[in-house]
Amino acid sequence: MTTTWPDFYFARHGETDWNREQRYQGSRDIPLNRTGQLQADANGILLRQLLEQDGVNPTTLNWFASPLSRASETMDRMRAAFDVELPPVIKDRRLIEISFGTLEGRLHSEIDREHARAPGERDESYWGFRPEGGENYDDVAARLLDFARELTHHSVVVAHGGVLRVLRHLIEGTPRAEVLNWPPPQGVVVRFMGGGMTLHAAENIWEEID
Repeated sequence: MTTTWPDFYFARHGETDWNREQRYQGSRDIPLNRTGQLQADANGILLRQLLEQDGVNPTTLNWFASPLSRASETMDRMRAAFDVELPPVIKDRRLIEISFGTLEGRLHSEIDREHARAPGERDESYWGFRPEGGENYDDVAARLLDFARELTHHSVVVAHGGVLRVLRHLIEGTPRAEVLNWPPPQGVVVRFMGGGMTLHAAENIWEEID
């Protein structure tokens, strides 16, 4: 059965200390650092501008977030850019980051290449790699295909880098090897529309943020 994906907006959570240190983070609940908070603030202004350009009323949207605090705080900070009352955030566990199991908390550089490979070193076979106690990307794809049944046109989704990789594969048809080695950016809003993806950066917004 083919999944039809609606148009929606997506943001990866802002930076955490573990992101900066290049640690496997996965399903561990690691908070935003100050850089990540500023990225989230900037994304809120950017999203507000995009909705205005697209003629979308933010009060008509569904707002979905991963329940992990780095994603839910990013969502809260983004919503603070709006001066209208928004619908409540729907926290959905299907949006949680891929679990790296026993590898979580370890540096990319610490892990033997036979057990895991950092982005830039992966081939298509890594899609099926499941660390001890963790998930593989097929597991995440199954979660997201289930989530797609509830996703509505012009929703906002805030989640994780691994989730964005899988969405690119499922929606755009981007090859697995390409998305596995792609570094999903922070501080951008992604627009999925008509089966394609456009990245919008918050580059010109920083001067508006203290």
